[in-house]
Amino acid sequence: MKLIILDRDGVINQDSDSFIKTPAEWIPVPGSLQAIARLNQAGYRVVVSTNQSGIARKLFDMVTLNAIHQKMHVSAQAVGAAIEAIFFCPHAANDNCDCRKPKPGMLHAISKRFDVNLKGVPIVGDSLRDLQSGFVVGCVPYLVLTGKGKITHSKGGLPPGTTTFDDLASVVDHLLRLAIPAKTDSAV
Repeated sequence: MKLIILDRDGVINQDSDSFIKTPAEWIPVPGSLQAIARLNQAGYRVVVSTNQSGIARKLFDMVTLNAIHQKMHVSAQAVGAAIEAIFFCPHAANDNCDCRKPKPGMLHAISKRFDVNLKGVPIVGDSLRDLQSGFVVGCVPYLVLTGKGKITHSKGGLPPGTTTFDDLASVVDHLLRLAIPAKTDSAV
């Protein structure tokens, strides 16, 4: 099984320092949903791993989060894309849970749910914590410069082997190029 793990805010949709609190505020990054469709067409199962501390902060509730995710699913389906599952952490940073990135709890849950070792699985994020959570379980980290990605890149300290791309569509271009077998000339 080919699996890829994506952060949500800043990778799939526009990010906001004041959180995405309503479905109306959920706006896809240009080309991100089409990139997910291309991943699906190439046989990838797309899973989202996202911190959603806005729940703990009482900025929105579970009903609203579900509505935001419903909008994401419907928008993805409209361009032929499918998101297999969404894993989220509803806790605040001071809750000290195991599921809030950079801790790997969500990724362990993904591994268990899909019965797959995450070694070599691509993880795409716009923040250091996205990449750190994947790196400790063996994922291959990809930083996008959308969302908080430019700030993350400028601060440095990225996990070893992190590759940086402009956006999710560029990551997908790269992954799909890697999957194309090299052509060989046959002797005549």
